[in-house]
Amino acid sequence: MKKIVECVPNFSEGRDLAKVEHIVSAFRGKADVKLLDYSSDRDHNRMVVTAVGEPQTLQAAVVEAVGIAVQEIDLTRHHGEHPRMGAADVIPFIPLHDMTLDEADALAKSTGKLLADNYDLPVYLYEKSASADHRSNLAEVRKGEFEGLPAKMQLPEWQPDFGPAHRHPTAGAAIVGARMPLIAFNVNLNTADLTIAKAIAKKIRFSDGGLPCVKAKGFFLNATNQAQVSMNLTDYTQTGIYQVVEAIRAEANSYGVAIANCELIGLMPLQAMTDTFAQYLGLANFGEKQVLKL
Repeated sequence: MKKIVECVPNFSEGRDLAKVEHIVSAFRGKADVKLLDYSSDRDHNRMVVTAVGEPQTLQAAVVEAVGIAVQEIDLTRHHGEHPRMGAADVIPFIPLHDMTLDEADALAKSTGKLLADNYDLPVYLYEKSASADHRSNLAEVRKGEFEGLPAKMQLPEWQPDFGPAHRHPTAGAAIVGARMPLIAFNVNLNTADLTIAKAIAKKIRFSDGGLPCVKAKGFFLNATNQAQVSMNLTDYTQTGIYQVVEAIRAEANSYGVAIANCELIGLMPLQAMTDTFAQYLGLANFGEKQVLKL
């Protein structure tokens, strides 16, 4: 059986659709690579790609896509709600079929070295691939963002794992690593009050005493005049989608606010969907075997 790995690279472009399509073209028409999904957002000014394939062929597509991003994206002119350190901001590899997390880690590290060598790009390793404990958390690696990189890179503890010890002038730095699947999930509120979204995010995120395996931030969406609670659920078996939605609903109600709608970024495991479906409908003993896949 073939080894299959997933990659979910995040690029700092969500407004110029020609650039979006140029980057995505690296994943199209490649043998043993399948583009599953991509979505871009003007307010976050960011694009998320989901692709799967055999390790070496998917790696080649990722390296090509990053090269396009380095060419096309100028972070000195980039503004958006989402924090970012690089044009190709974060590049996680997730083991899927007949592949271990250790093998995904090795692939991430070899990809990081290729990006540094090919594009003179500083690269940081994170999550499973982190070279030190303080580098495992994406938020810590990205703290200071593109603008803070020159000062950050002068600190001995924040030298890049690969590439030059200085910021790429327009593309910043890339963050690469291996991790298990996560769910990127947003809840939009029927209010424009950003302070409410930030307060709710602080209440539910694990780092501030909230729900296990939940990372959350509050954002304002100009396009819809809404406040948003944006989340990464790093282990949906510990905290499921239905749990964060109901926690946000309860917190929002305390401010006299309701949930307007929710948004899934990229893909999610089928089990996460069936768990949510079963919870809301009160289905006993419901599972994937009862789902008809047409």
